[in-house]
Amino acid sequence: MSELYRKMVEEAMAAQRADVETVKRKRGQSFEVEDAKAYLDVVNKMKAIEGQSKSVIALHVDSVNSHYEVMKSLTKTIRPEDDPFVEHYQTPAILEILCEQDESFKKSLKAFIDGVGRSEALIGLEAARRYAGFYGPTCVVDFALIPGSTSNVVNRILKTIDIPDVHKQAILAAKSWGMNTSYGIGEVFAQEAEKGTSLAEAVRKEIDEIKYIYESPIEAQGKLMDAAGHQSFDVRKYMTEYKKRMMPAVRAAMNEGVHYGNILTIPAYCVGDIAHHISQSTFNMCKDDVIMAVIEAVTEVMGSTLNNSLDSFKNEHQPLNLATGAAASAVEYIAELDGFNAIGIVDLLTKRFHNYVQLYPTRGAAAELHNCDFMDMIYRGWKVLDKARRLKNGLGGKLVPRISGFDVDLEPIHRNEVLMNPQRYAYPACAITVRFSALMRLSDYPCLLTSEPVTATMMTNIIALHKEIPASPARVCKNCASAALVDFRHSYCQYREAV
Repeated sequence: MSELYRKMVEEAMAAQRADVETVKRKRGQSFEVEDAKAYLDVVNKMKAIEGQSKSVIALHVDSVNSHYEVMKSLTKTIRPEDDPFVEHYQTPAILEILCEQDESFKKSLKAFIDGVGRSEALIGLEAARRYAGFYGPTCVVDFALIPGSTSNVVNRILKTIDIPDVHKQAILAAKSWGMNTSYGIGEVFAQEAEKGTSLAEAVRKEIDEIKYIYESPIEAQGKLMDAAGHQSFDVRKYMTEYKKRMMPAVRAAMNEGVHYGNILTIPAYCVGDIAHHISQSTFNMCKDDVIMAVIEAVTEVMGSTLNNSLDSFKNEHQPLNLATGAAASAVEYIAELDGFNAIGIVDLLTKRFHNYVQLYPTRGAAAELHNCDFMDMIYRGWKVLDKARRLKNGLGGKLVPRISGFDVDLEPIHRNEVLMNPQRYAYPACAITVRFSALMRLSDYPCLLTSEPVTATMMTNIIALHKEIPASPARVCKNCASAALVDFRHSYCQYREAV
């Protein structure tokens, strides 16, 4: 198994470094789609080894290649306002392919759509709660089943439908790690309510939208992008061409018995580095030296920690757990260098959320998405560091946090010239919130800290070992930071009731 662990670490860190090095080289400059070729080159080196499904790896590799080639054929660049959506065009196409290739799945999806139409009370309640901020900071497009998420509501509807469990799991996966359109539950309801529409009519329109994204996924996404003012390229042409290119890989995966939930998931979560993580918005954000330094230092903590532990891994889940845990510890440690910690930051951002709801009642359904990712990450890191600090007590020497028995190497942070010299980036005698202020910028966009390319690459490797088991959504408690520290919402979660 050591070959597998080495492969997982090498592929994941190569993907991360392709992003980071490209951003470092191009920050402050103009983005072109071809800037992302470094990430494409890394993905093209992914191969299945003994015990892994070749068709699962192909879903990942073929999707990234199709995405890059189609994107490049349609545009030279992408404006920042359009780049978050580039990873939302894959699942609609894959969902349509599955329906065209499997009549029984199409029938099950139709039964689910009918179930949506019968769920007026549930959808109305959840849309109203999202609109009002009832759950506190929550992610409407979360990859788990947290309160306020679309997958939470989809799961509850699916439990009322009499269709095969494998189809239920696939439909659920399509709106979790799979991103069947950019729609998040409650968006139409909020807009209609604020326009003066009756609440009953707003719920009816909400239901119509949810049904539509499953009835006609590609056209529904096209209309959502029309409404969002998308300008960078023809999204319908993208989805049509992407669908054509991905047909062979999807059919091969179906023939090999890959769970439909995995077929719907893998193609979407691996493409975001091209024109989203490597993008104009990232180049703009990383003009700031301290922001760039945070991303670099966290990357090095991940890489060093994983490489130091290569000979000790016992199963395929440990590298992913350690990678994300090490990153979380690193970000929390950087916050603590300025005297902040997750407890105070979660309190701040949760209070801010409730003010934000009142200021912007028609806020985008996903507005607080990345704030939630950031809070969950540093809360996880805080728990690891807090335990390490208690054990260290008054002893001298380095702080060495441990995750599942593995040491986290925080030294790359101390070796980072920028992070260790904040006085160079503010009034020198008072430079006590420089690193924290960079983290607050990253709280709106922590994709290279959490890290998405690392998670996507490792998850594909894990799924390739267990092709018949749906990997998404995550059927575990996420330890949501705001729920654990401020708000009371655990009883509204669905992780233990997942279909």
